[in-house]
Amino acid sequence: MCKIYFFFFMMLFLTFFSLSIYFLMLDYFFVIEYNLLFINSMLMSMVIFLDWMSLLFMSFVLLISSMVIFYSEEYMYGDLNLERFILLVVMFVFSMMLLIISPNLISILLGWDGLGLVSYILVIYYQNIKSYNAGMLTALTNRVGDVALLMSIAWMVNFGSWNYIFYLKIMFNDYCMQIISVLIVLAAVTKSAQIPFSSWLPAAMAAPTPVSSLVHSSTLVTAGIYLLIRFNEAFSTNLMFFMLFFSMMTMFMSGLGANFEFDLKKIIALSTLSQLGMMMSILSLGSSDLAFFHLLIHALFKALLFMCAGLIIHNFGNMQDIRYLGGLINHLPLTLCFFMICNFSLCGLPFLSGFYSKDLIVEVMSMGYLNIFVYMIFYVSVGLTVCYTFRLSYYLLFGTYNFTSLSLMAESNILMLKGMFGLIFLVVFSGSLMMWIVFTKPMFIFMSLMMKIMTLIFILIGVFIGIEMFKINLSYKFCDSKLNVNYYLGSMWNMPFLSTIFTYKRLLPMSGIYLKFFDQGWIEFYGSKKLVSEFVGLTIFMQWLSKNHFKIYLLLAVMWIFCLIMFM
Repeated sequence: MCKIYFFFFMMLFLTFFSLSIYFLMLDYFFVIEYNLLFINSMLMSMVIFLDWMSLLFMSFVLLISSMVIFYSEEYMYGDLNLERFILLVVMFVFSMMLLIISPNLISILLGWDGLGLVSYILVIYYQNIKSYNAGMLTALTNRVGDVALLMSIAWMVNFGSWNYIFYLKIMFNDYCMQIISVLIVLAAVTKSAQIPFSSWLPAAMAAPTPVSSLVHSSTLVTAGIYLLIRFNEAFSTNLMFFMLFFSMMTMFMSGLGANFEFDLKKIIALSTLSQLGMMMSILSLGSSDLAFFHLLIHALFKALLFMCAGLIIHNFGNMQDIRYLGGLINHLPLTLCFFMICNFSLCGLPFLSGFYSKDLIVEVMSMGYLNIFVYMIFYVSVGLTVCYTFRLSYYLLFGTYNFTSLSLMAESNILMLKGMFGLIFLVVFSGSLMMWIVFTKPMFIFMSLMMKIMTLIFILIGVFIGIEMFKINLSYKFCDSKLNVNYYLGSMWNMPFLSTIFTYKRLLPMSGIYLKFFDQGWIEFYGSKKLVSEFVGLTIFMQWLSKNHFKIYLLLAVMWIFCLIMFM
């Protein structure tokens, strides 16, 4: 079953990729519209919008998902519900594709809610209490964005159609469009886990690793960014400054948090959060093409990074704590080579794929008229990325082997390695290749030598600090105080605590009071119980009437005759 979907997705990938190049060269786009319903001048229709951007993104989603499905066959080997797992992954991919090709808010909502529902099912796939908690946090956080999208659909009624793509430029200064833009940004911020909705992304690591590979590369978290790229023409200057501030804070917070984390998958999840912050920040500076470019490049190396992490976890008997790892270059050399190439690409080392997008983002930001706060946060975040990457690399490569001595480490997972081989060449070469495709006109950025090498300086500082952190072995001080600096930085500025306990600690007792005094009290007495008693009484009366209808008829006839005699 895995191989069937693998070949099917690969054929679709080749078709869509060649079509995207063709559409880009000839500047084509297709709009396919099917009218469903017409109510009071409101047209509800199913619309498919095919241009080079949607086709290119779909081709990347299909490529990564085909490799992930191929990889899952061995990773999930022995699972009793493997077919159900693969079908859920396929549903996940098709929900994302529906979202990509939709220029209509109604059809976007179908894909958007499809992603939310299937992601919840996949997060609780391993049925234990941790998975259930993570699934509820994921679902309820994303529900805030779903409500914002529903409200934007309601506001779009003012334009007579839900095809937002026709109104972005024309209605730029319109009050309704400004409200819709704010709601769309709120929806995208929840889906892409920006502050203050960041806590669900590391929690979603409870899902199987192939799902994490798909979620953190080309689906779910990138859905919000893609929606913002499509909507970017309608954003006002103030809204873009608002997005810039929160995305930079997300980038900085996740970089700090990853340096104090010991869970292998959570470190990679926090790096995804950092890159999402970078995409949203450059998008809010007006470079939507550059955000899309980084979105594609990041999808490739992040998918492979999770695949490598999954193979390590698989060989270590589902153990994810990096303090137990070490010296893996002797046991899993090929996996660690792939892992390090992806890490270097994530850091933006010349001349891997991540360098072409990340360095360009930093240089475009440096060319803008921005204050020193934005400038320094950007560069410090780049340094923090390198810092936690090299800390992780040292724990895996050069540390002492801290796992049980009765273990057999060997790269015998042939299918998993084949799935990883499918992406490694793209991780190395896709940056230079995609630059020719996405940017049809050459870009020239002129800066002083110091500004030009500023990125390299911060990368080297990050390498030094990451190695030193490994030597010092900074760890949590597990104490009750939430004011402890290590705890505060490692727990994403107490955001998981604020999202869970802080939210329901006051609301849960209030809901209990409401249940006791209202739902099971006065409302029940005057609501459901009162209705039941009234209806029962009315039914008894009607039943009495129906049983005695002849007697009542005669009585009414006598009364009618009596009235006639009296009044005549």
